[in-house]
Amino acid sequence: QVQLVESGGGLVQPGGSLRLSCVASGIIFSIKTMAWYRQAPGKQRELVANITSGASTNYVDSVKGRFTISRDNAKNTLYLQMNSLQPEDTAVYYCHAIIRTIPTIAPTASWGQGTQVTVSS
Repeated sequence: QVQLVESGGGLVQPGGSLRLSCVASGIIFSIKTMAWYRQAPGKQRELVANITSGASTNYVDSVKGRFTISRDNAKNTLYLQMNSLQPEDTAVYYCHAIIRTIPTIAPTASWGQGTQVTVSS
């Protein structure tokens, strides 16, 4: 069993910053791609950024130059540094990871429970 637990969300003023964290725990042999998604009220969940096990990154256009995704493989932890936050960044942010629990079983996807980010003055 694998768990992803996010933290770091909150209320911030426009132009402010937040750093999200996501810790994976449980039976973990390896973690492949990790990602942050977000879902705003009334909208579909969208990919914000992802990072491979080799640290290659990809961002949605709306956050390029403002958000930075990173990971600490030794700690099974994913981060999202969010700068210059805008009201349109308001959403629940979810951690996602492709995890192999034991070598002989194919990796599967796991989701965190989400953390609320609200950008408002």
